[in-house]
Formats: sequence, C-alpha cells, structure tokens
Amino acid sequence: MSSIRFRRYAAILFSSGIYLLAGCNSKPSDPKSEVPPETVVQPDTDVNLVRVDHPEHFPVVTATPYTAASRIQVTGTVNPDISRTVPVISIASGRVIDIHARIGDYVKKGQLLMDVQSNDVSSAFGQYLKAVNDERLAKAQYDRAKILNDKGAISNSQVEIAQNAEDDAKAALSASEEQLRVLGVDKDHPAATVKVYAPASGYIIAQNVTAAAAAGVTYTGSANAFTIADLSHVWIICDVYENDLPAVHLGEKAEIRLNAYPDRVLNGVISDIGAVLDPQIRTAKVRIEVENPNTTMRVGMFATVTIQGKSPETHVQVPATAVLHLHDRDWVYVPTSDGKFRRIAVRSGDSLPNNMQAILSGIDAGQQVVSNVLALQNAADQ
Repeated sequence: MSSIRFRRYAAILFSSGIYLLAGCNSKPSDPKSEVPPETVVQPDTDVNLVRVDHPEHFPVVTATPYTAASRIQVTGTVNPDISRTVPVISIASGRVIDIHARIGDYVKKGQLLMDVQSNDVSSAFGQYLKAVNDERLAKAQYDRAKILNDKGAISNSQVEIAQNAEDDAKAALSASEEQLRVLGVDKDHPAATVKVYAPASGYIIAQNVTAAAAAGVTYTGSANAFTIADLSHVWIICDVYENDLPAVHLGEKAEIRLNAYPDRVLNGVISDIGAVLDPQIRTAKVRIEVENPNTTMRVGMFATVTIQGKSPETHVQVPATAVLHLHDRDWVYVPTSDGKFRRIAVRSGDSLPNNMQAILSGIDAGQQVVSNVLALQNAADQ
C-alpha cells in the first residue's frame, strides 16, 4: 500500500472517531429550553395616581376651615304614631260574613268595615225581650199593690216590695238595652249580624280577619280585626350609637331625607330617647315626630336623619367644582411633589353658600386640591 493511500485511510478513521466520541458525550436537547421566556407584565396598581403633560393647566385651591354646629347622621324607618293608632274590635264573637274594607284603604269614622254573624246577638235580644216582659209584669204588680194599699187591703211593706221589684225590672231592662247598643243592634229592628264600623278616620295599616274567619273578643277569634292609623303625623325611629348619644337632646330639631324623595328635606323634633341599648349593635332608639302632609311618608320607608348638635365643630370647605362624585363616593385630586395628581376619597357634608362644599373627612385645612376636577378627570380618561 502506498503511503498516500495509507494517510487517506488514517484521516478517515480519525474523523469517524472524533464524531463518535462527540455523539456519546452529548446530552439530548430539552424542547422547553427552545421556547422563549414568558413576558411578565407588572401593571401600575395605584389607580388613583394621575399624570398629565401640563399640570400647570389645572389650577389648585386651598381647603379652608369653617366652624359649624356638630351634626350626626343616622338611619331610620317611618312608623305610625302609636297615639294616633286605633284598633277595630268586634264586641260580638262569631263568623265574618262580609268585609267592606281592605288593608291600605283610607276609611272615615263611622264607615262600615265588616259584618259578623254572631250568636251573641240572639242571646242578647232574648234577654232584652225577657227584661221587657219582666218589667211589664213588675209594673202591673206595683200598680195593683198601690190600689190595694189605698183600700187598706195590704200593708205599706207589701207596696214597698212591689216597688222594689219594679225598680229591679227597670234596671234589668236598661242593662239589656245597653248590651244591644254595645253590640251594635237596634232593639226595634234586630238582626242576626253585627255591623262593625270604623271608630276613627285613617288608613288601615293592619288586617287580621278574612271572609269566613272568626272574629270577636273571645279566644276563638282575633282581638283586633283591623288597625287604623292617622298618618298625618308619623314617627321616625332611628338607631343612634352610644358614642353619639351625648349630642342628642329632647326637643332638638332633625332633618329627614327619604330615599324615595332625595331632594326633599323634612323637619322633625326629637320626642324620645330610648333608655335601653340594643346589646348587639350598641344603639338606642330615638323617636322623631314629623308632620306628614299629603301622606308623603309611608309606613316602612327608609329615612336618613341629620341631628343638629349644640357643640361647634371645625371642618374644611372647598369649591363644589373640586369634588368628584364617582362610584357612589366623593373624591378630590391633590397635587404631588413629582408633578402628578393623587385622587383621595372624602366624605362630603352640606352645600355651603358661595358654591362651596363642606368636607367632613379626607383632607385637612391648608391642603391644596384641584379646583376643576372634571377637567382633570376628562384629561386622565383620554
């Protein structure tokens, strides 16, 4: 073999060995290592921070202090005035055969409400007829005794006995007539039913009987067939926390706002402060008397009550244009040191003169806020 061919074979063998050694030492490739890494996005969690290109375009004003009487705000419900609530009672027990009014109706005094079929009527009328006959007989006996006494046939004592029997018969007759009157029965035109009339004018706020139901003062029926309330005056019963009770006094005025009429303010007077606290929520019941013309307030309505205290309190005020109402909350924007604006939640109070807005909490006097918050909010949204 020539030297040239030998060198060619040696080069081929060396190259093959190198390739085999490289194949034995290499590890299998990982498919995951060939996928590019995931992109991690870290959003700005401070959604209340706003940056604009020209912060100088949004002027700021300084919150100023003002002093006003202390006020507390509580919630309550509309309730009927108990002193103006009258129960309707059927004196005769029996079965209701007809109802002439329903819950929620307005009725006048003397209006027919229901008819009750009662055995009490028959029993009372029977006693009345017996009393009539007894009185007639006693009177005849007394008249005869006087005639006999005049003729000397009987003694004076026997006349007195006859007179006493006549007096007892008259008393029994009067009692039976009164029983019929109480039951609502005309003694000259008796009927098997008792008519129940409204004892006062007002709205029926409760109904405890239905047709064919039992009614009356006995255990067989409901004691109160209806409940009538005069709603020209109502009570607002609200819960006041024990920490706020020192600011509540009898005779003080209170402002009432109803959810049904948020733009209407009604005035009332505190007439009672509960002596017992609710052990669960630590509140006392406070009663506020309110006039209710045209039945604006209906029983069960939800009300927000603002009670005026006597001690002064200091709060801050800002222009009304500096307050943003968003998501059922109030906000203001304050400038930061790096040219940005931060949105801060505040609790607003009453509207003040000169287009100012009271701020009860959230910012302090001397703090700066953006005067036109809508312009800044619109710029931030864009």
